[in-house]
Amino acid sequence: MSPATAVVAAELVHQTALGFAVAFTPDRARVGRMRRITAAHLRLWKVCEPTAENIVLAVSELVANAIEHGCGDMGLTVLYACEEIRVEVTDGNPAPAKLTFADDEDVSGRGLFLVAVLARKWGVSEDGKTTWCVFRVPARRS
Repeated sequence: MSPATAVVAAELVHQTALGFAVAFTPDRARVGRMRRITAAHLRLWKVCEPTAENIVLAVSELVANAIEHGCGDMGLTVLYACEEIRVEVTDGNPAPAKLTFADDEDVSGRGLFLVAVLARKWGVSEDGKTTWCVFRVPARRS
């Protein structure tokens, strides 16, 4: 093994992924529960407060959208690796989430727009059942 390969291998050993996954039924009460679970993990992972607030807001919006437009059992997965947090919300609806622009008078329709503004990137899986977003997170504090 070359010295450069050894350094890369040593760095990979120290990179660990953190994460959790929760399955839930499509009930409006689940939005707050998913928000609290996510916030607890972000505190445990020592994610800075402004970033954690944005991630929790994105979770809230994606879960609410899944409950509103999805069907069947749903899932939330949050993964933290390589200074990024990836949020995925899955539902049984193959119609992909779409970014819309609400008028000033509209009472809804801004959720995915908020996610697009707050996250570094977002998208929908090829099968349309998972909406995801990624946040850049500085290295964790010890």
